[in-house]
Amino acid sequence: MKLFALILFILMYVLMITLPKHRPFYALGVGAVFLVSGVLPFGRLLSTINWNVLMMISGTMIIVYYFIRSLMPNLLADILLEKSGNVMWVTIYMSLFAGLISAFIDNVATVLMVAPVGLAVCKKLGINPVSMILSIAVSSNLQGAATLVGDTTSIMLGDFAGMNFMNFFWMKGRPGIFFAVELGAAATVPIMMILFRKNREPVEAKERTKVKEYMPSAMLVGMVLALIIASFIPDTPSVINGIICCTLAVLTMLIDFIKNRETGNLKGALKSLDLETLLLLTGLFIVIGGITEAGIIDDFAGLIVKFGSGNLFLLYSIIVWGSVLISAFVDNIPYVATMLPVLTVVTRSMGVEPYLLYFGLLTGATLGGNLTPIGASANITAVGMLKREGHEVSFGDFMRIGVPFTLTAVFVGYVFIWTFWR
Repeated sequence: MKLFALILFILMYVLMITLPKHRPFYALGVGAVFLVSGVLPFGRLLSTINWNVLMMISGTMIIVYYFIRSLMPNLLADILLEKSGNVMWVTIYMSLFAGLISAFIDNVATVLMVAPVGLAVCKKLGINPVSMILSIAVSSNLQGAATLVGDTTSIMLGDFAGMNFMNFFWMKGRPGIFFAVELGAAATVPIMMILFRKNREPVEAKERTKVKEYMPSAMLVGMVLALIIASFIPDTPSVINGIICCTLAVLTMLIDFIKNRETGNLKGALKSLDLETLLLLTGLFIVIGGITEAGIIDDFAGLIVKFGSGNLFLLYSIIVWGSVLISAFVDNIPYVATMLPVLTVVTRSMGVEPYLLYFGLLTGATLGGNLTPIGASANITAVGMLKREGHEVSFGDFMRIGVPFTLTAVFVGYVFIWTFWR
């Protein structure tokens, strides 16, 4: 059964790479086979799907629909153009802006908020938006591990290791993972300057756009604040972030309807839901649940520890770079959940503190998703947005940006963490 699950998993990825137009069907098809064959028991189906992520995406998509209609992204685009000398710096500023926001809220929500601004910029300049939107997605993944509230894996580590918000900045007299992530982000600026060196067309904003409505912008800001506050409240439901986003989405629709009495906006908001992206994510959640149930992720975790045990530097290196490779194809949440207790036992037997390996795991697992367009939910969301704009993104298109971003940021974080936590 394990070999059967692994073969189907590999086949799914081969199809996604070679025939990318029907990705949701491949994921849902393999997921269905897993359920019918018993790889994933039917009783585990609902718990396998990450409803929190799906609800967050759905709610944010609706709010973003009103945000775009308000013309606020156009105004932000005008301001950004005023501050930038050329297209290259517009892309870099957008990426850094996305990364900053992503350090405090979910990566997917960040992409859904920032990408419309990037699309507005590209439309004003008449340029292809693929590079800019992919850079926004990659940067949002990059800084998710910077704080306790930036990513699900960070929350998992904080809960498992008893770490609070400030421990990500400073812990036991040493700088925390925040600085490793931010140095990695800074190191990607020269990479972007090389990648986008030919995009030197001058930019300017002739006149600032007038915003029609400020309510959607207020809702987005409120959503960010609510997500941050919720992260500090203990014992909240696992779908609390999704509940926040969906509640604010319904509230936005209701306020707009009461104010404008336009059913067209309601229909437009519902049509803005990207069903292809939601179905692809649903299928991937089921498939990852299947290979987790089959024990494949446990086997990978065991191999990593087996090859590195006995030598702390070797173990640390394998944890970081092995996590990068695995997270390029496997959802990092079940992987991190599997590895944390394993690393605790290994470090205890070696007589060393576990934080070096904890931070190495978080760095590799969080950033590894940037290697492929389906390695992280934020990437899938960005690719889906581009497809709706008429731009098909291949694995090669994504990896041209994702691979140098990932390798640079991981290497800087890898060196930093080893220097201060060995």
